[in-house]
Amino acid sequence: MTRLVPPAEWAPHAAVWIGFPSHPDLWVEDLEPARTEVVAFARVVHAEGRGERVLLVAADDEAATAAQAMAGDFAEIVVESFGDIWLRDTAPIVLSDGSARDFGFNGWGGKYDLPGDSDIGMRLATDRKLAVERCDWILEGGAIDGDGTGLVVTTEQCLLNPNRNPALSKMQIEQRLCNDLGFAHILWLGDGLMHDHTDGHVDNLARFVAPGVLAIPEAAENDPNWQVYQQAAAAAAAMPGISVVRIPSPGRVLRDDEIVPASYMNFYIGNAAVVVPLYGAPNDAAAVAALQALFPEREVVGLRADAILTGGGSFHCISQQIPG
Repeated sequence: MTRLVPPAEWAPHAAVWIGFPSHPDLWVEDLEPARTEVVAFARVVHAEGRGERVLLVAADDEAATAAQAMAGDFAEIVVESFGDIWLRDTAPIVLSDGSARDFGFNGWGGKYDLPGDSDIGMRLATDRKLAVERCDWILEGGAIDGDGTGLVVTTEQCLLNPNRNPALSKMQIEQRLCNDLGFAHILWLGDGLMHDHTDGHVDNLARFVAPGVLAIPEAAENDPNWQVYQQAAAAAAAMPGISVVRIPSPGRVLRDDEIVPASYMNFYIGNAAVVVPLYGAPNDAAAVAALQALFPEREVVGLRADAILTGGGSFHCISQQIPG
């Protein structure tokens, strides 16, 4: 019997939701550069029709008009109000039978409580006419990554954080991951990246690239996250059935003299292309080459994501695939 789980990201997609920067008061001078980076990402994912259908989600009519002007005919524009573009965390998670699960959302532990984010998942599912079930606990899509077999990886820093589900124990959270998303085996890592406002989302730290194969960064010189990577690799290697591959890290990336959670792990696996965020770091090309070796049947494309990163995330964070 086939387990009802979210398909692995490398499984075929019918479409992908991608958040389009919509609020000038949030993005300020980064609004237009972020829009340019998002559309460039969406264009590579579409791959001139060889990839997948792109659904650019705009929060209002002004943003929708801008998205249409920039994207032309390759994307469908969906207008649904939201707080910000991080649809990996707020859009529904679609399972292998085409049904969807929508979870509670509290602004990453109360940090960013923006109107529209708590119900955008249900509205997007309804717009796609998906059978959707509401699950009564807090879970963001970027906090988990599965390999399609029932194996999922997450971090204790995020899922066990008292600002998410303070009444639930680790065992109870594991049970909910099993009941609501069909997972059978859970790999717990410890902390996520330094200065990550999501409290350590795993999609910045460790990603499945094949069944049972987990990619984790290899620390660069002066890397502020070297201990995080070391501990994650050790935890993964200790779990039976998992092999670890190492991907170069961007190392210490500064914006306005502050360390930011820049990560090549925030790549998106599309039907035709794998899109990797780049930061102008020495390991940019090496990371693309390492991922190309893991995805030989797809084109691995590196794109700058500096403006998107000012909002706190990158390509994986702004997207949520619809299997099909």
